[in-house]
Amino acid sequence: MMNSVGLSCQVNENQLDAVTGVSGSGPAYVYLFIEAIADGGVKMGLPRDIAMKLAIQTVMGSAKMALETGEHPGVLKDAVCSPGGTTIDAVHKLEELGLRNCAISAVVAAAEKSIKLGGR
Repeated sequence: MMNSVGLSCQVNENQLDAVTGVSGSGPAYVYLFIEAIADGGVKMGLPRDIAMKLAIQTVMGSAKMALETGEHPGVLKDAVCSPGGTTIDAVHKLEELGLRNCAISAVVAAAEKSIKLGGR
């Protein structure tokens, strides 16, 4: 029944706080990322409305590709990174500045807060 309105996954009760950290709080992380890449476009000269439309469509298209292909996101990322190209330089900068660490830490912080709010 739940799959008729979206994705449902069966998890153990002790995993619910992790679910909160990933999908309960996850939309805020994605919105923040959309806003940030749109801000980058504005910084580089795009009008705000165009930068925002491009950022939103990029995130939507990327998520759709990951869902439809079933490929690991790392494989899809590698397919976009041409040797010596602009994307691999950008990925290098994201790694240098700790994007993965920030994302992992955000999920952990939300899950830990969920545990605390649940009195565990």
